[in-house]
Amino acid sequence: MREAAMRSCICCTRASWSGAILGRPRKARASSGVHSTSTVIFIVPSLDRAGWSGGCMTIRRIQTAVKDVSRSPTPFPRLFRELAMSRNRLGEETSPYLRQHRTHPVHWAPWGPEAFAEARATHRPILLSVGYAACHWCHVMAHESFEDPAVADIVNALFVPVKVDREERPDIDAFYQAALAATGQPGGWPLTVFLTPEGKPFAGGTYFPPEPRQGRPGFVEVLKMVSNFARSHPEDMDRQADALTEALRPHPPEGAREGGRLEDLDAAVRALLAHIDPEHGGLGGAPKFPMPAVFALMHRVAHRTDDPGLGHAVTHSLTRMAQGGLYDHLAGGFARYATDAAWQIPHFEKMLYDNALLIELMTEVWRSTRDPLLARRVRQTVAWLDREMSAENGAFAASLDADNEAGEGGFALWSVGEIKALLGPLAPAFMEAYGVTPEGTWEGHNILHRAGPLLDADAETALEEHLASARDLLWRAREHRPRPARDDKVLADWNGLVIAALARAGLVFGEPAWIARARHAWEGILATMTRPDHRLGHSLCHGRLQAEAMLEDYAGLMRAGLALYEITGEAPFLEQVLAWANTVEGDYRDDDSPGYCQTARSAQDLPWRPRSFTDTATPSGTGLLLQAYARLFHLTGDLVWRERIDTVVRPAGEALLRQFPYTASVLQAVDFLETGLLVTLEGTDPAWEAALSQARHGAFTVRRLPNTIKSPRATVCRDGVCGPPLTTPESLRQALDHFLSR
Repeated sequence: MREAAMRSCICCTRASWSGAILGRPRKARASSGVHSTSTVIFIVPSLDRAGWSGGCMTIRRIQTAVKDVSRSPTPFPRLFRELAMSRNRLGEETSPYLRQHRTHPVHWAPWGPEAFAEARATHRPILLSVGYAACHWCHVMAHESFEDPAVADIVNALFVPVKVDREERPDIDAFYQAALAATGQPGGWPLTVFLTPEGKPFAGGTYFPPEPRQGRPGFVEVLKMVSNFARSHPEDMDRQADALTEALRPHPPEGAREGGRLEDLDAAVRALLAHIDPEHGGLGGAPKFPMPAVFALMHRVAHRTDDPGLGHAVTHSLTRMAQGGLYDHLAGGFARYATDAAWQIPHFEKMLYDNALLIELMTEVWRSTRDPLLARRVRQTVAWLDREMSAENGAFAASLDADNEAGEGGFALWSVGEIKALLGPLAPAFMEAYGVTPEGTWEGHNILHRAGPLLDADAETALEEHLASARDLLWRAREHRPRPARDDKVLADWNGLVIAALARAGLVFGEPAWIARARHAWEGILATMTRPDHRLGHSLCHGRLQAEAMLEDYAGLMRAGLALYEITGEAPFLEQVLAWANTVEGDYRDDDSPGYCQTARSAQDLPWRPRSFTDTATPSGTGLLLQAYARLFHLTGDLVWRERIDTVVRPAGEALLRQFPYTASVLQAVDFLETGLLVTLEGTDPAWEAALSQARHGAFTVRRLPNTIKSPRATVCRDGVCGPPLTTPESLRQALDHFLSR
């Protein structure tokens, strides 16, 4: 009812377009990877005691407002000049994204009470701009508008401009993305939202061009429109801001029946097969995102139910990703997404979370396929992480930018002439294998990708080995190019993902150095990102710990700690996980409805504490937490962990299935809770460790006990029932394969 009422009261002046060519943006690309849409939304409901009733501002009135403010006798450079902030304040920040904007003529302020006090004192709205360091379209809008002194004069005169790094404050981003979504508009970055001095949203969009173009409003026009609306109709502004903010108040999901039944989960996953690209793999058409959480769940259901169609969808999609331009064939690592259906043209930035989740997924799929391509990509990506992404505290940095001094993708693009000059006689074979042509893959340049039909595993391995020296020559030459900027922030949640992936991959591939690297990152985070009150911080950059941890920080690191505990058997890992679980239950559980909030109880700077069980580019904090709780249930046998999962899943009901695949991380937890195994290992040696790594699936937890007899032994338990003691590594491997495929 509330959503229908909201939709009925939306009036907007809108300009929507795809693939705008401005500055040096990529063709058919957008800030969010899905849309290049710029929309100004005004919601002006009339409220009476009975609730919603009609009434909304007309488009004519808004257009007239633009004309009126354009004829204002007071020049914009002087309007409110005495009230504007005196300087750009981002130079005092550590976030690489915020520091990118520290020299702008816009008087940016970081998010905080000072900016809101300024807005209240001067009766000006807040212009909130949210982005991140590797966002290409954020750079475009900055260059076109925020670096322009004339535009800056208007911004400074009419608004209090606030800049936010979405990675540093994901809660702020989530709240205002939800505001835009509530108006029926797609979100993305840069996110541009206009707020009341109390922080309530009343208008917004994403990317805006600097001037009107092809019937679309320019950024200056939008600024004038919004400012005039706020000054001329403050009551309307407040009403629509109150209505939109109220619409964002968290409400318990309304499921028609209890959720969590495996047969319903399996049916939802199978229904997704209709959306798999049969030729190139992946979900849907262009643009394509890897969506590792979705394919991880699909792989689990395929293995558990012996469904070859699901299994092929996963392996084919991973093969195409691993062979396409999405993958960096010289240095390792995956780009954020592909802008085409064939995975050939990447959105060039590399994000830590994507690579962590893909390492974990490829490791898990390799267990059942033993595909040497997946093993190579895991090894190459781990090497890239350690070489290029190691950060100040021993953990990992957030991202690499899409651009360098040569422009977008300049670090990764090649010409035929460059390839021939560097490779000499190796050039013809390399160009044929990696799709290098005079015409190029994108805008006359070549993006390396494995061209031609898919080869069988042996032939592909032989070809990659044959061309290894050629790839090495190109990599060494590329190292002399200007490098893309690196966002050096250490984010607790993303590092939790990579620590868990490294530890489990280290076990499976027999690489103790990877497990040691995961431990090193873990120890660095505990040493540098733990506050005096023993709570976590969210972001560390240049020695400064920023923001109290989010739910996903605790949940991601709990998963990481459990991975290290299961592999090493060292009690301090489990003890830390249990301590964090107590913090989560005390500070993040929602008192008003079942579930967990993204921010702690102490959070005061948003109208509501965001909460959601749906995934975005990363798994939801709720999904990660429930995955950790499912493992704790199997490890300890304590029903409290199952009960905590049930308090989220049961009330969510069918909403979990209706919103699939965006609930994949929660459904992964449900699947593991209901079907996971417990391996109790008394004593160990390399042969027993190999048995664990050789199991065809990893849906089990490992509890390690000291050996009280001469030789190691193991038991495997499922659904509270344990099998007989196993006295050989081979019997353990066979038992795992038998139980996991039932």
